[in-house]
Amino acid sequence: MIENRRHAISGSLPTLSISGLSIEFGRRAGITRVVRDVGLKVWPGEIVGLIGESGSGKTLMALSALRMLPKRARIISGVIKLGPTPLLDLSEREMREIRGERTALIPQDALQALNPTMRIGRQVGEPLELHRGMSVRAAASAALKLLASVRIPQPALRASEYPHQFSGGMQQRAMIAMGLALNPELLIADEPTTALDVTVQAQVLKLLREIRDSSGASILFITHDLGVVAQLCDWVYVMREGEVVETGAVVDIFTAPRADYTRMLLAATPRVRSPIHLGADR
Repeated sequence: MIENRRHAISGSLPTLSISGLSIEFGRRAGITRVVRDVGLKVWPGEIVGLIGESGSGKTLMALSALRMLPKRARIISGVIKLGPTPLLDLSEREMREIRGERTALIPQDALQALNPTMRIGRQVGEPLELHRGMSVRAAASAALKLLASVRIPQPALRASEYPHQFSGGMQQRAMIAMGLALNPELLIADEPTTALDVTVQAQVLKLLREIRDSSGASILFITHDLGVVAQLCDWVYVMREGEVVETGAVVDIFTAPRADYTRMLLAATPRVRSPIHLGADR
């Protein structure tokens, strides 16, 4: 019933659809099936949480949508679609066009992802140079607007600085600005608030909600933190040991979890409050 309501509200096609996905990971001891026959949907304008403990397969599942799996990991079965486009059928050249143009990754460690030798403004504007053919000057001007849109103060000044001159929260905002440069359909956020203190984390989550509301972009948010899911997400998939053990609206997951593992996560999470949009009918 809830799944049907998501379909009716959001349109005829999900932004991201994954079905029957299995992933193997090669190790010295042999090959391990790390994701087993999982599925996931993210509808337009929706924020979906993908939650599970370390090693549950949630990051591999999400990265499969970008075709950015680690070298030892490989997809052995499944279908992944971005809108109507079957991503597993594309060449690497075609996938490079998809990345940035239609999808963007917001990584966990922004400082590691940013180029330490390049000024922030140039990094934020670079996708526009590469994908839109903008001049350096035009991309720099657009980068200032992007930095302002993610609430970076004095963007003209901060654009001339290097990543190490930014705080952790500011680095993460710069990564979000870079991800938004080409107005992608789907943002994949891989635990982007893990290294931030509670106050800055709340600011980043608020920013992501504002981005969804203003642009209509879909967001797949990977996390191990049920508190973050409660604050941010509309729908949630719970993973354990490579399988999806429960899925549902955030309201239902918090008020009436069905899986024992979900109940265990809730019991182990200190002071998880009800979702901020509890009772909202999106």
